Amino acid sequence: MAELVFDDVTITYHPPGRDPVEAVKGVSLTVPAGGSLGVAGESGSGKSTLAMAVLRLLPRSATLTGRVSVGGHDVQDLSWGKLRALRWSEASIVFQGAMHSLNPVRRVGEQIVEALELHVKDDYATEKAREQRMRDLLAQVDLDRSKETSFPHELSGGQRQRVMIAMALACDPDLVIADEPTTALDVIVQDQVLRILRKLVAERGIALLFISHDLSVLASTCDRIAVMRDGVVVEEGPSHEVVTNPTHDYTATLARAFPTIGDPTSRLRPATRVVEEAAPADDPAQGGIPVAPQANPDERPILAADNVTVRFHTRAGTVTAVDDVSLQCRTGEIVALVGQSGSGKTTLARTLLGLHRADSGRVLFDGAPLPASPKELRPFRRSVQLVLQDPSSALNPRHSIYEAVAEGIRIHHLPGDERERVERALDQAELRPAAQFTSALPHELSGGQRQRVVIAGALALEPRFLVADEPVASLDASVRGEILGLMLRLKRRLGLGALVITHDLGLAWNIADRVLVMYRGAIVEEGTVEQVLLDPQHDYTKKLLAAVPQLA
Repeated sequence: MAELVFDDVTITYHPPGRDPVEAVKGVSLTVPAGGSLGVAGESGSGKSTLAMAVLRLLPRSATLTGRVSVGGHDVQDLSWGKLRALRWSEASIVFQGAMHSLNPVRRVGEQIVEALELHVKDDYATEKAREQRMRDLLAQVDLDRSKETSFPHELSGGQRQRVMIAMALACDPDLVIADEPTTALDVIVQDQVLRILRKLVAERGIALLFISHDLSVLASTCDRIAVMRDGVVVEEGPSHEVVTNPTHDYTATLARAFPTIGDPTSRLRPATRVVEEAAPADDPAQGGIPVAPQANPDERPILAADNVTVRFHTRAGTVTAVDDVSLQCRTGEIVALVGQSGSGKTTLARTLLGLHRADSGRVLFDGAPLPASPKELRPFRRSVQLVLQDPSSALNPRHSIYEAVAEGIRIHHLPGDERERVERALDQAELRPAAQFTSALPHELSGGQRQRVVIAGALALEPRFLVADEPVASLDASVRGEILGLMLRLKRRLGLGALVITHDLGLAWNIADRVLVMYRGAIVEEGTVEQVLLDPQHDYTKKLLAAVPQLA
C-alpha cells in the first residue's frame, strides 16, 4: 500500500521572458494508505500543479523544492524505468478533460486494454483476461458493454469521463489521483463514481487524492479536506469540520457557491462576488434581483417543440434520442432542462436550434414551424442564440475578443456602427470597461471572462431567447455564481428568456422558473422549480435529488 506525502513542497514556473510564478508555496500534506484527502480550490490555486508533481508530469519550465514521496520513495529520484512502473500500475490519475486525454482514433475498449498490456499483471496476463477485465471496468462505471467499440466522439461528455475512470482503475493501483473527475458528470453517475472511489479506499486500502472545487463532493468522499488558495493551504482538517465549521473566509465562500436545494436564501440568488448581489432580493433599486414573476401560461411561446422525435441509426441499430417531446419556452422565462448524460438533452437542443432535423413532430418559433432552408433560417438564428459549455472551444484562440463578438454582427449584416454594437454587448455581459477587453486574446482572460465573451457574442445580435448548454459546468465555484447572476440580470433588464440544459439541480434552484426532467429521451416531469424539486412525483426525479451530494 502506498502513502503519499508532500513535505514542504514549493513549485515555481519559469515562463520565458516573464517573472517566475510560485504556483505552490510550502505545502505539507499526507494521504495515508487506506485514507483519502480532498483538495479544494479554484483555478489558479495550485491544486492541479500539486497533483501533477506526484507522477512527474510538470512541464520543464517548473522547478520543485521539498519532497513528494509515494510509498516512501521520492518521485524526483526515480529512474525512468521505475517512474514508468509507478505510473498506472502503482499510481494512476483521472484527468478532467476526457476528450483531450482519450485517443480520438481508437475505440475506447482498446484504450482500456492498452493500459493492461503495458503493465501486465498475473491476473490479466492473457488477452481473454484483459478483455474480461475491460468489460468489468465498463460495468463498474455504468457503461454498457456495447460502448467498448465506440470512438470517443460517439460518447457523451459524461460517458467519456467514465471511460477515463475505468482506465485509471484498470491496473489496480495503490494510489488514485482524481483531478476534477466528476465535473462533467450528472448527479447519478457522479454518485456512482464517488461510491466506487469510497469502496476502493475502504476495501482495497488505496490512497485517494481527490481534487475538486465542490466541497460537497469532497465531503461525501474524503476523510479530510485541504483548502488551497494562491498556492497556499489556508485550511485543513476532518471533512465534516471543514465544511460545517470553516475557520477561513475563503472556505466559507466555496461552501456557499453550491446551494442547498430547498434553501430559500439561495432561491434566485446565486452566490457571487458581484457587489450588487448583496442588495435585498426584493429591492431592485439597490441592485437586488427580484423574485421573477411566473410566466403567463396564456402567452404564446417563443420557442416550442410539438411531439418531436429524433432517431440515430448506428452500427448497433436505431437509437431514439428524443422520444415524442413537447415543451414550451416563453419570453422572460428561464427553463431548466435536467437529466443524465445521454438522456437526449443536447440532441433536443440542437433540434430546437434547427441544427438537427426531427424525424417526426415539429419545432415552432413564434407559433410558426421552423423553415427548412438555411437562408430562411437566418432570421431565426439571430433571434435564438446558443451559449456553449466550453468557452475555450467556442472561441478562436487567434481572434481578439472584438473579432469574436463582431463575427455574428458581420454574418447577419447588422446595420449601425459595429464597434458600438460590440462594446454594448460586452457591457451587457458585464465586461467593463468594454474597451479594455476588445484587443485581448481568449487565453489572456479567466474562464469566467471567456464565458462572458461567449454570452456577449450572443447578445450582440439582440436575440429574443438563449439556449445555454451546461453554461457553468467548466467554471469555478464563485465564477459559476457570477454567470448565473448575469443570466438573471439579463432576464430582468432585457426580458431575455433562456432554456438552460444542465445536470446540476442546484443551478435550477438558483435561477430557473420551471424545470423539465428528461429521461431516456422523454420528458418525465415538468413544473415550477418548487413543484419539481421540493415535491417530485416521478421516481427518476426522486433518484436525481437523492444523488445530490450534501455539505452536512
